[in-house]
This record gives sequence, structure tokens and C-alpha cells, in this order.
Amino acid sequence: MSSTNDTGVVAGPARTTHTRRFRGLVGTGLVAALAAVVATTLAAALAQGAGVDFEIPDGGETIPLSGFAVVTGFFSVVGIVIAAAFRRWSAQPARRFVWTAVSLTAISLVPALISGANTATIAALLGLHLVPAAVMIPILARSLRTRTD
Repeated sequence: MSSTNDTGVVAGPARTTHTRRFRGLVGTGLVAALAAVVATTLAAALAQGAGVDFEIPDGGETIPLSGFAVVTGFFSVVGIVIAAAFRRWSAQPARRFVWTAVSLTAISLVPALISGANTATIAALLGLHLVPAAVMIPILARSLRTRTD
């Protein structure tokens, strides 16, 4: 008696499609992350040029431009991972991602508000949290919509 493994035939193309969609999401996300890093660092440099000192009273240290780039890059990658997880395990990945990302962005504003920095620094930090969110959230949400249709 011979047995046929039909799952190998069906799983092959489905797995390839899943892998292709995942790679597309990650590729799009990484390009968006690079754009977010550049936009945020440029905005921080412009704010610094306009007189914002980015000095945080607790410790008296000034946030360097490279710090904005590193933190933006790191949390953009975290956003890509969250988007990939929703794409994999959610029936409505774009909607869930937007709700989660907007909520996390709102939470990320709290440290700037309670930092004790001067008004110009707080306003700049709030804006610099919104710049990468404005880049990453729509791009990843759009990518999640097109990847699941």
C-alpha cells in the first residue's frame, strides 16, 4: 500500500507565499525605518540649530544627535516585529497594528513630559516622537493591508 503526502504539495506554495509576504513587510519596514531615522535626526538637528539644547536636568546630559538616530532605529525595528506578529497571528493585522502603535506612541510621550526639561526641549522631544510615528505607522499599516488582501 502506498501513501500520498498531499500536505507537501499544498504547504510548499503556501509557505513560499507566507515567506514572500513576510520578507516584503520586513523590507518595506526597514526602508521606512531608515527614512524615519533620517527624518528624526534631521528634525533634531534643525531644532538644535534653532536653539533647543536637549539637556535633560536629571544628570544634566545633552542628548546627542546620534542618540536620536539609534533610539529611532531600535524602536522602528520593534515596530516592524510587532507588525510581523500581527500579520502572522491576527485576522485584522493593519487595524490591530495601528491601535497598538498609536497607543505605544502616546505612552512614549510621557517621559518627555515629566523629564523636567525646559519648554523648548519638551516641545521638541514631543515632536521628535511624532516624526518617526508619522513615517512608520502609515507605511507598515498600508503594507499589512496589501499583504493580507
